[in-house]
Amino acid sequence: MEAATEVIPKVKRKAKQKWMTEEILNLMEERRCAKGNKEKYEQIHKKVQEKCNMSKENWINEKCKEIEKQRKHAPQTMYRNIEEITGKRTFLSTGCIKAMNGDIIIDKEKILERWAEYIRELFKDDRKDHNIMKNNFAGSLIMKEEIETAIKKMKHGKAIGPDNISVELIEMLIR
Repeated sequence: MEAATEVIPKVKRKAKQKWMTEEILNLMEERRCAKGNKEKYEQIHKKVQEKCNMSKENWINEKCKEIEKQRKHAPQTMYRNIEEITGKRTFLSTGCIKAMNGDIIIDKEKILERWAEYIRELFKDDRKDHNIMKNNFAGSLIMKEEIETAIKKMKHGKAIGPDNISVELIEMLIR
């Protein structure tokens, strides 16, 4: 048994939470060892709870200070820190969509074709009394180049709007 303890390295404990300190981990180990003695266990448990609460509060305060500093200069980092504090995760797209028949499409070209098909279907108009607007516009027509320029000026990595369409998706559609 002694040979095994000498040869096999001890596994280093990992904190389950980012705010946990080595002191808290040591107290937790001590508490685990004191399970047979109820009074000692409860006393150590109380210490663990106090240390955890203090450590978590300090960690959140530090993160909040970082977020305030990053508000103007690093918004992406700021939002990552907010997600870290709140525990809410935003999941990125999986890179695949379903075809009309339910099959999963992974190929980028086929995904773009499916989006084009979806948009055509979405805006398809089969009404019989289809009134086409006359060219009585009060201003000049919007040119394709103007739209492409506006899309190119859009910043990447921004939060999606109420339409749930990202800048990256719009750029893929105009290619």
